[in-house]
Amino acid sequence: MSDVSSLETFDRRESEVRGYIRSFPVVFDSARGSVLHTADGREFLDFFAGAGVLNYGHNNPAFTRALIEYLEHDGIIHGLDMATSAKKGFIEAFEKLVLEPRGYDYKLQFTGPTGANAVEAALKVARQATGRANVVAFTNAFHGLSLGGLAATGNSHYREAAGIALDNVTRLPFDGYLGEGVDTLDLFEKMLGDPGSGLDLPAAVIVEAVQGEGGINVASSAWLQRLRQLTADNGILLILDEIQSGIGRTGSFFAFEESGIVPDIVTVSKSISGSGLPMSLVLLRPEVDVWKPGAHTGTFRGNNLAFVSARVALEEYWTDAALTDGVKAKSAVLKAELERLAAAHPSLGAVVRGRGLMYGFAVDGDRTLAGRISKEAFTRGLIIETSGAHDEVLKFLPALTITDDELARGLQIVSDSLDAVL
Repeated sequence: MSDVSSLETFDRRESEVRGYIRSFPVVFDSARGSVLHTADGREFLDFFAGAGVLNYGHNNPAFTRALIEYLEHDGIIHGLDMATSAKKGFIEAFEKLVLEPRGYDYKLQFTGPTGANAVEAALKVARQATGRANVVAFTNAFHGLSLGGLAATGNSHYREAAGIALDNVTRLPFDGYLGEGVDTLDLFEKMLGDPGSGLDLPAAVIVEAVQGEGGINVASSAWLQRLRQLTADNGILLILDEIQSGIGRTGSFFAFEESGIVPDIVTVSKSISGSGLPMSLVLLRPEVDVWKPGAHTGTFRGNNLAFVSARVALEEYWTDAALTDGVKAKSAVLKAELERLAAAHPSLGAVVRGRGLMYGFAVDGDRTLAGRISKEAFTRGLIIETSGAHDEVLKFLPALTITDDELARGLQIVSDSLDAVL
């Protein structure tokens, strides 16, 4: 009998491109909520949540029941973009519980099931709607690894893998990139008004309200409001990438909500299905929805199982403020503990930044520290990843449904791991 916990099969046959398996070298077998179990019986707390896919935890019983019932009913699983009861149910729930309470008027485009595909569709429709090619993106942005999204992504590690030139994107500094007291949008405004700047009038600006892979960099409300005004004044479409920061991750359904802006296009993926099943969509203002029928297709743009769990997630968690109130309370605990750790080790010069349950503990002076903490935490039973251009940020993405006790235990492991590596 083979060793169920052995990684030999993966080493022998899986591509060298594999990544997370190298950071967390065990065979996972089952999970519930914020706890993972390995094939050899070990238990791990999860501060990773599938890179932001599992905002409601692993195998949430409300979603599992609905999925089993749907399968037993012989519900449609694969439907391309045909009308199905599952899709209808999701659209109606999204309209009632997300769009209408916020006063948003968006059309829904169901793309292929990855976030990158949603970004590709958003960039394509923006270029079609404006008749222009250039797009503005920001330093440390991450928008996926297909070529359109990759062109808008900042990290050289990913860009170098493209193999071809990545064109039609102008890179500008994100909020805070040049330090406190510098409004980086001064440069954008100056370039827009100067015919000698070399900036071709963009079709769109794509931005994350909170940059996840870029190191948990938070755009201020004032900065986003000014960006919205600049784009509106110049006929530029504003795309908000909510793939990692959305679906309650920062406290509100969308991370941009706190600023009060209304984007032209919003990309949504990761936690929208609730269950971890792949699903993506693009929200479009009706006048931006210039697609001709079939102009952006995809064999798996009708994941009906995902529609089922996505509907249940909305009905279970977004009919009242219980989830967001819980995120707010847990966020205060998380922030206070990270600030305590930073204060307890002043020589590190650690910076704590984030919102909701999306936080970073950044140590630029020792860019290996976050990775060493993550590795040590793994030996102590905690899954936590790093982010940032140099992987210098310890990244906290626990499930929004994590219990107070689990959050406290995980933070204690982080504290003990920091002490150990120092």
